[in-house]
Amino acid sequence: MARERGRRRRKVCSFCVDKIDRIDYKEVGRLRRFLTERGKILPRRISGNCARHQRQLTLAIKRARQLAMLPYTAD
Repeated sequence: MARERGRRRRKVCSFCVDKIDRIDYKEVGRLRRFLTERGKILPRRISGNCARHQRQLTLAIKRARQLAMLPYTAD
């Protein structure tokens, strides 16, 4: 019983669950969930994304930052 205490369930990719094949940089609300309060991109082990969607997410966040839809850093 004590051994089970430290175990956590593996997080599932929210994009795979929603059957999203392409991540759109214009969906700022969805992208904002994967940023810290300081404006950094959450790593895959914390967000639970699969490798494919994490790469797409990173590109989408960077594109949204270029267009001033998302901040680079927090004030």
